[in-house]
Amino acid sequence: MIINFHFVAKILSRMLSIITLFLFFCAGLAYYYQEQAMPFILSLVITFAFSVCFFLVSRRKKEEQSMNKKDAYFTVTISWVIIALIGSLPYLFSQSIPSFTNAFFESMSGFTTTGASILTDIESLPKSILFWRSLTHWIGGIGIIVLVIIVMPSLQIGGYQLFTMESSLHDKIKPKIKAVGNRLLLIYLLLTFVEIVLLLFGGMNLFESVCHAFGTVATGGFSPKNDSIASYSPYIQYVITLFMLLAGMNFVVHYYLLKRDFKKIKQNDELKFYLFVVALVGLLITATLFFKMHKPLELSFREAFFQVISIITCTGFATTDYLQWPVFGWALIFAAMFLGGSTGSTAGGIKMARHLVLVKNIKNTFRQLMSRHAVIPLRLNQHTISTEENNTILSFIFIYNIVFLIGSFSLLFLGIDGKTAASSVATCMAGIGPGIGTVGPVSNFAHLPDIANNILSILMLLGRLEIYTVIVLFTPRFWKP
Repeated sequence: MIINFHFVAKILSRMLSIITLFLFFCAGLAYYYQEQAMPFILSLVITFAFSVCFFLVSRRKKEEQSMNKKDAYFTVTISWVIIALIGSLPYLFSQSIPSFTNAFFESMSGFTTTGASILTDIESLPKSILFWRSLTHWIGGIGIIVLVIIVMPSLQIGGYQLFTMESSLHDKIKPKIKAVGNRLLLIYLLLTFVEIVLLLFGGMNLFESVCHAFGTVATGGFSPKNDSIASYSPYIQYVITLFMLLAGMNFVVHYYLLKRDFKKIKQNDELKFYLFVVALVGLLITATLFFKMHKPLELSFREAFFQVISIITCTGFATTDYLQWPVFGWALIFAAMFLGGSTGSTAGGIKMARHLVLVKNIKNTFRQLMSRHAVIPLRLNQHTISTEENNTILSFIFIYNIVFLIGSFSLLFLGIDGKTAASSVATCMAGIGPGIGTVGPVSNFAHLPDIANNILSILMLLGRLEIYTVIVLFTPRFWKP
């Protein structure tokens, strides 16, 4: 058999049972706020029914087998599609988003931590729906597959086949998947809790604090407010800026920080590169706002670094309309959409480690020109990168840009203007949210045709699962025994 569907069914069953619990909690929240709980009750009944069906299918095969790469690729992709379909049910049943295309777009945007939205008046929605919307970020941020691995110790899955689908340069914390998952989840919960407390200190109410913490730690960007973070105090904006920066770091760095293993942190080349790029772009835009727009220095610094970190970490929160900045400013923001956060973080995009490897390749090329017979190894985090690994990384960057061009031309073909087409594709692939053109930080994706939003939903999935995981399913070789 090409795909071990019994294992796939077992994983899907556990995954849907977790989603059922989250939907049950949202139903209780709807009851607390005296809102309609029926959309969540219907959604959880359907979700639980599918969970039971998958469980019954998985029980048909008793003997244990190891899961191979094909099983992992298929499971990861189908899991995200099913989660997005389930996530759209509360929107449809509540009529908050009556269109299936738009509901699926919003759900996929949530679970892939993209933050792109078709909603025009967010604050008019029930609180329970807004909470579910933010919760999809939080679930997607840690990765539903990781959650499933934590609660499924009975599954015999070797290596990092499921866990590393979203991070090809993931550093190992422990040799056991369950140990890795437990530590990542603990760090994730800790960051979420601390941010909620700090936001409460800033005068934000509990509901909004939780929703914004979900969107920040997951680098998602959904806010329960129409103007995102713009109306909040400088203190709250700085808190969210800090936690976006932390969420964009490799979670292994947080692990070593908790262990006070500063030597390991110091050896992390990607972290240094990540902080350098954020500082460089942030200071360039600060100078632009200060000297060109004559904004006060503190405001220039705050707006610049908030937006730069929001875009680089693929969060998508906004405190200002950066399209009103000088061309140099918003052009840098557009370029930053292709950067991405660190590997092993909740951020999307190409990832800093890959860009760093590309920079090192360019540097080595010039060094090789000066000394043709020199053997210059390529190193990252104290480790030598093999030729095969190097080629894989460079190929990914190339394919990422090819997919970007195909997506952009597809939207241009539909009659969408160039700025909007290119930035829509860039922001959805990287999981950012707002773009430029007519999908800027004060706009949304509601005006785009359904077919465009369907294309963008697919690009969200491609970007979140790092392209190869999805594309490999459509190759003839994959389905050969």
